[in-house]
Amino acid sequence: MLHVSPPEQPAQEPTARELIAMTTTFRLRFVAGAVLIGAAVCTAAGPVHAQQPGRANAADSPMRRANRLDTEGKTTEARVIFQQLIDSAVTPAARAAAQRAMAMSYAFDGDCANTAKYEQMVIDYWKTREQAEPQNAFYQQGEMANEAARVCIDAGDLDTAERLYRLGYELGTKEPAPQTHPRSLWDYRLAHAMGRLAARRGDRAAADREVAAARRILDSDPEMAAQQERFFPYLVGYVALYTNDLPTAEAEFEKAIALRGNERDAFMHALLGVTYERMGRADDARAMYRKAYELSTSHNPPAAFARPFAREKLGLPKGA
Repeated sequence: MLHVSPPEQPAQEPTARELIAMTTTFRLRFVAGAVLIGAAVCTAAGPVHAQQPGRANAADSPMRRANRLDTEGKTTEARVIFQQLIDSAVTPAARAAAQRAMAMSYAFDGDCANTAKYEQMVIDYWKTREQAEPQNAFYQQGEMANEAARVCIDAGDLDTAERLYRLGYELGTKEPAPQTHPRSLWDYRLAHAMGRLAARRGDRAAADREVAAARRILDSDPEMAAQQERFFPYLVGYVALYTNDLPTAEAEFEKAIALRGNERDAFMHALLGVTYERMGRADDARAMYRKAYELSTSHNPPAAFARPFAREKLGLPKGA
């Protein structure tokens, strides 16, 4: 059976409110670490050379080059660079950023175990930040667990995915007051994940219960729902696809990608392509796979699934 999963709630694009809490401190530390590292990796197997601070070409930095190699299917080469960045990191934050990138590199190969291994390293970093920035630290821990979980559900390791989704919920809901991320957000994410897992396991009744729970949670918190509503049609479509209700899957995925914020979601386009293919609409499926391939240029779980999947469906060589 085809293995696919969502643009998470995870590894989904963060909301504006979440971005402020999630990334400001982390980004500042990473930038500081990157300047100090000043590394320029010339080839995947080449050495790391010192570079004057401020002279790095951001468009061709080692991190960006390795990310690009992953999207081209050259994951082994990419991981040499990521390992050099991990080894040469001069701050814990910079090391954690490189470890998270390494986790995503394994995601491009559908490697659940190694993705989870490196995401755990990032979680361990955020544990060291609990006293200094508790709101952000616990949120990030939950994010990293969920990020690994969605790679694992794509890879077909449903039991590991469930364990990691539940871990993400446990970690994220430890955020102390004043909370910058409401418990309702984590409740919704867990219901969303459990609905997808139930559908993948062929349990339509359980999946429907989780869909209903997700709907109630959205309705209970309009502020949270304003940011998360766009992922609901995707959930309904996912359950329909995996329970062979193809007309509903088509309608919900088409609705999903028409919503603001989803227009460039490679994973949702790939799912619609799968739906068309199962409906016998080969030309429509191929067009959607082409769209998914063109959109999957990021270094995140949606692209990590959609890029190699669409490449295979289109018969494209690596590096295309």
